[in-house]
Amino acid sequence: MTDSYELFYWPSIPGRGEPVRLALEEAGVAYVDVARRPEADGGGVAAMMKLLRAPGIAPFAPPFLRSGALVIAQTANILLYLGPRHGLVPDDEASRLHANQLQLTITDLFAEVHETHHPIGSGLYYEDQKPEALRRAELFVRERLPKYLPYFERALDAGGPYLFGGEVSYVDLSLFQVLEGLRYAFPRATARIAPGLPRLVALGERVRARPRIAAYLASPRRIPFNEDGIFRRYPELDN
Repeated sequence: MTDSYELFYWPSIPGRGEPVRLALEEAGVAYVDVARRPEADGGGVAAMMKLLRAPGIAPFAPPFLRSGALVIAQTANILLYLGPRHGLVPDDEASRLHANQLQLTITDLFAEVHETHHPIGSGLYYEDQKPEALRRAELFVRERLPKYLPYFERALDAGGPYLFGGEVSYVDLSLFQVLEGLRYAFPRATARIAPGLPRLVALGERVRARPRIAAYLASPRRIPFNEDGIFRRYPELDN
């Protein structure tokens, strides 16, 4: 397909925009990461905020995608749109619904990861809520991580190299991002649980080796994890 897209997301973090970037990169379609473009070229955060504040049906928050006259917000919703258009999900309704279900669960996981360092409010600095963050991270590592990751491991027990058999889906790409983020933010906890997740770990390496993804990861388009995003490395939280 010859589609081109405009992706709107914060220019300095992977965050919730990264699953969309991975899908667009794997699809090999043209897209503009608007907030990362110079303001002189019509980009920058100002361009994103202008659309957010526009009257009418405007997105609540990034990420959102502009495709012609359509403006689509929420990561899972964007991928629900892109998947069938670019062969990143099977054609049948049951598979499309299952993919969306898995992606929504990944969305929940992203939210819980963010709460490990911002358990009280996102408007406060991490330093303003460190005791609460430590308690929240302990619960996440002990109770929630061992619930989420084995769920995705079971979802991969379908006989194929990917979630839906022989072809990669946008959910596979998002699970790669989950693993990368957890290895960055919680390396010790992830290393402890990884031996019980052979299919999930193998999936991550399979996605990493895909030609377009490998090229993307080696390019400046890939934003490194950092302490402003969802997955943050605070050693004291990695128990």
